[in-house]
Amino acid sequence: MADYLASIYGTEKDKVNCSFYFKIGACRHGDRCSRKHIKPSFSQTLLLSNLYRNPSHDPTKNMSPEQLQEDFDLFYEDIFMELAKFGEIEEMVVCDNVGDHLVGNVYVQYHYEEQAGNAVDDLNKRFYAGRPLYAELSPVTDFKEACCRQHEIAECNRGGFCNFMHLKHPRRALRRELFEAQRASIKEKKREEKHGDERRKDRSGSPRHHAEERPAEVNDEEPYDSESKRARMEGATEYRP
Repeated sequence: MADYLASIYGTEKDKVNCSFYFKIGACRHGDRCSRKHIKPSFSQTLLLSNLYRNPSHDPTKNMSPEQLQEDFDLFYEDIFMELAKFGEIEEMVVCDNVGDHLVGNVYVQYHYEEQAGNAVDDLNKRFYAGRPLYAELSPVTDFKEACCRQHEIAECNRGGFCNFMHLKHPRRALRRELFEAQRASIKEKKREEKHGDERRKDRSGSPRHHAEERPAEVNDEEPYDSESKRARMEGATEYRP
């Protein structure tokens, strides 16, 4: 029996847990859903609810398709670069649905669960474009399962109210540029850490001087001021595009 329950967990056959929440991290019924929404304590994926505001949904704005794409590319780049500060991003997707539970949702999948957890803790203290951020860990692990296949081939008849993700894509060149820059940054960081370890090893193996005769150590790196650094971080409660 236990094996059977485990095999149907999060599927449509599961009469206890919500399959939509398990697959997509959001459910149109919200707290009124008759099935359980099990929020993960640990996950590689975080959700920023209702973050992206598509200008095409605003009747007061008249923008060309090119302007809309440029606006979205700027948003995507801004969010990616900010969230990459918490760790390596494996995937980042933005929903273009219009249903309340999916509209403007941004999902970010990190390489490590700890990175996603740290990001959630920090982002819930911050604002974007004057609005508070709402971040939470998400059960989504497979974006292919969460996305609407019909929408990807322009055949979804539910439109923006579909309960599966309708993704809005940045330009391929921009996406490639962001992920390549991230890989280069990670590679450089690892190289610096390796050299730092080698320098520490060299110092530990060098002859020790008597305390009175030891020359003052020259620090060619910028001194770390913990108080001023903390003040800057606490002051960064809002970033804008």
